[in-house]
Amino acid sequence: MALKKWQLRKTIYCEHARQEVILETQIVVPSEALPDQPPRVIAHRCSNAIECNKIEKMSCALCGTNPNYQAS
Repeated sequence: MALKKWQLRKTIYCEHARQEVILETQIVVPSEALPDQPPRVIAHRCSNAIECNKIEKMSCALCGTNPNYQAS
């Protein structure tokens, strides 16, 4: 059975939030029956996304408000 888990990608300083944020990636690790396949990335998230969405100006793609700006 495949396993879904959130994995820490990196910690960066966000200019928009003016604080350190954690960027995470959701991966699916294949079952033991398919050991040669690498994990698949299915989603990305930011630890500060909810707070950034409350601010009236656009922030970044990880918050879903500005797809043209990718946080490093």
